[in-house]
Amino acid sequence: MIPTNIHGLGPFSLVGLLFMFAAGSALAAGGTVTDPAGVAPDRYVYYPGTEALAEDEIRVVACGTGMPAARRGQAATCFLVEAGDDKFIFDIGSGSMANLAALMIPYESLDKVFLTHLHTDHMGDIDGLWAGGWTSGRPNALRVWGPSGSREDMGTKYAMDNFLRHANWDYMTRAAMIGPIPGGIETTEFDYKGINKVVYQENGVTIRSIPAIHAGDGPVSYIVEYAGLKVVIGGDTFPNKWFLEHARDADLVIHESFMGPELMVKFYDQPPQLAWRACCAFHTSGQAFGKVMSEINPVHAVAYHFLNEEGTRYRLYDNIRETYDGPLSMATDMMVWNVTKDGVDERMAVSAEDAWAVAGTSRQQPPDGTRASEYTPFILQGRWDEGAQPAQKEMLDEFAEKYNLQDQDWRKQMK
Repeated sequence: MIPTNIHGLGPFSLVGLLFMFAAGSALAAGGTVTDPAGVAPDRYVYYPGTEALAEDEIRVVACGTGMPAARRGQAATCFLVEAGDDKFIFDIGSGSMANLAALMIPYESLDKVFLTHLHTDHMGDIDGLWAGGWTSGRPNALRVWGPSGSREDMGTKYAMDNFLRHANWDYMTRAAMIGPIPGGIETTEFDYKGINKVVYQENGVTIRSIPAIHAGDGPVSYIVEYAGLKVVIGGDTFPNKWFLEHARDADLVIHESFMGPELMVKFYDQPPQLAWRACCAFHTSGQAFGKVMSEINPVHAVAYHFLNEEGTRYRLYDNIRETYDGPLSMATDMMVWNVTKDGVDERMAVSAEDAWAVAGTSRQQPPDGTRASEYTPFILQGRWDEGAQPAQKEMLDEFAEKYNLQDQDWRKQMK
């Protein structure tokens, strides 16, 4: 059996596996093919929706590992954690919604978001998840957990309340046409100063928070505990004493490892005075990341929050290896880790470019008939019903009869 956990290879682990096993090997990728028309053996990639999660297993999928600058190949921070029957989204950074959607998980299960802090590269796609889930079948409000701030206007509740103000036209029009309940946001704000404080506990999953140090008061790191396993989501943070104490001996630790100052100047076009502060004053350098991991000794460490490409990953990898020689992933989007008591397996997900929403077991309620339309007579008078309605009448009548929608005929409301 080809091993699925090749430590230290990071995003180029597939290349390494092919190199190791292509020459002179009788094995297929993951096992021997005995029936060309049957099911293939285990592979070194993950096909979303094809593997049941064991009762004592956690799966983590990187849906965003990059930086604030937009890239097609690497979204900003987002990690999906699956434990038992529940799924948890840790950060929903700019561009990450597309990767999350590519996993083709029913949106009713993608309703729990835990924000580490309120920089847009960690919460910038909240709008996509909010509206995308609403229009794709989520029956309930989006639920968001996040830290308070040093002032009311710096906390998660303030951010979510004002997001809804920002999106008010979107909310009011969809609430009238689809239904208002899935358009809500239920915010649970907790004290960012809490040390190893329980912020969520249901169905055998416990999530704790510890303070993080990044740009100002407010950021946190999360600790996920399930079935005797421990996964730590660092968010953005400078190395700190809380992390050293409470992330110790975890199974999987995800912690930022920022590109060094020279890489920031060369590739990210940062002025030198900012590059060396950003890298090492309010983020964590590769060398400092390695020192943290050597101190806390995780089963498997994950370095993220850098633009992972040929020009950067090897230099940063070498920086980390100056201070850490343990199991390591250099994270990139759609990397997957299966965490069990036997260890951590790293693979890459193979997902659909054009993913459709997948139906779950719940259904949204029909529109609230008592809610006022957001149309005014001025706009309604511009409708060309005399042409459009006869053209589509037969198709709509057949659809209404098939799904028993006669009592919800919106055409009557337009008159």
